[in-house]
Amino acid sequence: MSAVDLISIVITTYNRSEALLPVLAALAAQDDKAFEVVLADDGSTQAHQDALQAAASRLGMKLTHVWHPDVGFTASRVRNLGVAASSGSYIVLLDGDCIPEIDFVRRHRMLREPGFFVNGSRVLLSPRLTQQTILGKNQVFGRSRLFWLGQRLSGNASKLAGLLRLPDFAVRKQTGFRWKGIRSCNMGVWRTDYVAVNGFDESFVGWGHEDADFALRLHNAGIRRKQGFCATEVYHLWHREASRTSESQNAATVRLRMGTGQVLATLGYSECVNAAEVVTQRWG
Repeated sequence: MSAVDLISIVITTYNRSEALLPVLAALAAQDDKAFEVVLADDGSTQAHQDALQAAASRLGMKLTHVWHPDVGFTASRVRNLGVAASSGSYIVLLDGDCIPEIDFVRRHRMLREPGFFVNGSRVLLSPRLTQQTILGKNQVFGRSRLFWLGQRLSGNASKLAGLLRLPDFAVRKQTGFRWKGIRSCNMGVWRTDYVAVNGFDESFVGWGHEDADFALRLHNAGIRRKQGFCATEVYHLWHREASRTSESQNAATVRLRMGTGQVLATLGYSECVNAAEVVTQRWG
């Protein structure tokens, strides 16, 4: 398969294999098989890595695993490392607790368009349904509309958008930059555009707004935002919120860049490509 046709799914993960395993199972069930999976590991333990390798064997999947030492929350860096290890012309960023529907790859392929990045959508799951999913008592992908209607009525799902499928139409496209709703947990972008803005900015420390900064710099480079609602929904497993001690500083940096027109990450993709401490493995 040529790199032009290949979609690279780059999944961030850190020590939560019980959440990532149903994500991998959903990817194994995709109705569009023209994709690869790269696990961008932010310094997980060996036990986590062993669980993922075993899943690759059990599901019959080929996985590329990229790991670097645990030095805290470095989502920007690990995404850059994951993209560097990928081969496709189109990148879909996914978090390791976001379970895709079985048409996820096909719908991202449908929405991709030169000059745009796709801002995907999500359905938030309750702690109860999350626990059932993690324990293997409930599978959330490939389920009927009746199932999701029941989950919504019982408070286990935040919305019913995962049931609907709308075409690629003009309403999806936005002109100006909007901060609200930007989610790197489900985002599609052309590799050429990712490289053109130097990827995610690793100078962002801790949790918060590195995805807004990435979207802003794409906007400054002339890449418009396309919404993936009612097409690319993922089921987001519940978890406790991460520490947000760095959020205000990161938000201030984004606001500053809104006025400067900055395109390139200060410390980004080009600086991490040949990082010496990175370990890459291929399983399956």
